[in-house]
Amino acid sequence: MITENDLEQAIAECQGERNPNANTCIKLAAFLTIRNELFGEKKEVAGYSFASGPEKEVEKQKIEYESDTEFGGAIIGKDWNEVLPVIDELMSTLQIMNRKLYDAVMRRLL
Repeated sequence: MITENDLEQAIAECQGERNPNANTCIKLAAFLTIRNELFGEKKEVAGYSFASGPEKEVEKQKIEYESDTEFGGAIIGKDWNEVLPVIDELMSTLQIMNRKLYDAVMRRLL
C-alpha cells in the first residue's frame, strides 16, 4: 500500500526537478490528486491552494445534460453541488499545468 510519506517524497522529487517537462507536471498532478483522495488533505503547493472557497447554500438542481461523452454520462442526474467542486479542482490544476488551455476555457465561460 502506498503511504502518505511515499507520496510526499514523490511530490518533492517532481517539485525539485530543475527542468520540468510535461511528464513531470503530469506526474506531479497525479501524485497530488492521489494524496488528496487517499488522505483527504488539501495542502498548499507552490503558493496555490486546492481548497475551494467558502461553501454557499445553493438550491439543489439535477443536471439534465445530454452528451455521448463519458463525462456527460457521468454527470447526468447528479446535483450541481456534487459536480462543480470536481470541475473547480480540475480548473485549478489546469491553471497551473496548462495556462493557455485554462485561459481558453475561461474565455468561453466569460
